[in-house]
Amino acid sequence: MNQIFVNLKRFDVPRSVGGLCPVEDPIAWIETVITETIKQKLGTRDDLRLTYLLPEGLVAAAVHCLRNYPADERKGINIGCQGVHWEDVQSGKNFGAFTTSVPAKAAAGLGSQWSIIGHSEERRAKFQIMQAYEPELERDPERRVRANLSIDHLIQSEVDCALNAGLKVLMCIGETAEERGAGEFDEQKVRIKEILKAQLLTGLQNAAQAVQEQKVVIGYEPVWAIGPGKTPPGEEYIAFVSELIKQLIREFAGIEIPVVYGGGLKEENASMIASVETIDGGLVALTRFTGDIGFNVEDLKGIIAKYLA
Repeated sequence: MNQIFVNLKRFDVPRSVGGLCPVEDPIAWIETVITETIKQKLGTRDDLRLTYLLPEGLVAAAVHCLRNYPADERKGINIGCQGVHWEDVQSGKNFGAFTTSVPAKAAAGLGSQWSIIGHSEERRAKFQIMQAYEPELERDPERRVRANLSIDHLIQSEVDCALNAGLKVLMCIGETAEERGAGEFDEQKVRIKEILKAQLLTGLQNAAQAVQEQKVVIGYEPVWAIGPGKTPPGEEYIAFVSELIKQLIREFAGIEIPVVYGGGLKEENASMIASVETIDGGLVALTRFTGDIGFNVEDLKGIIAKYLA
């Protein structure tokens, strides 16, 4: 089964005030996106599972709109959220003292079926918070390693909360340029394996059963290649990493689970990504990267068509 995830970032904020939503009413916009997704028949394919990952404020509207359509027209479409807090509501212990945070049970209550966790933007934000208190993190390799381990454990807690609340998880892992290091690819492989193994096995430390039950998908994000003007990895690089992830999961849980390319699935790279046997889909962020950058369903359909061709 091919898994395509669409992370609609700050589409809950209109362009007029700095966000990405092309209209002033983000709720109306997400309803249009869902309607167009149905019209384009992206929910009817037996070989595709399409998941929209949305800001919290758009989840309920998307779920409500999707439920207005017949089950056979939306069977391949899921709605998810863009993260959950590392603690959750517990009966008799914490009724919900999580102001500004999104507990997993709240996300599930809104209708989320999935959560993306450990996205490179989330990992970077957590590191920046730590750096605010320890400015030397950037200069001290040992402290940076410890900081990254702390982040991996926070990601683990978020994974645990999401799974315990009944959500499925897209857990993202990936190396930075500094972590990958210099030298030839064969030299870098050792460092890449060390970083990804730590992120993967720490994040899933308590999730072996969920992995076996196919409730987890791994997204590989080459952090060093994400952003304007950066060169994405080639087929050999992606094949090495995706096979490594599958091998580590087999050793951890005795099963093979989907691995998707999270460095940005686009029409330009969709055919190449699809040719990697150990890749099972991708993560789309935007469909237009020049002019009025943004997203539309027709462009998404083109990406999917290239990927599934």
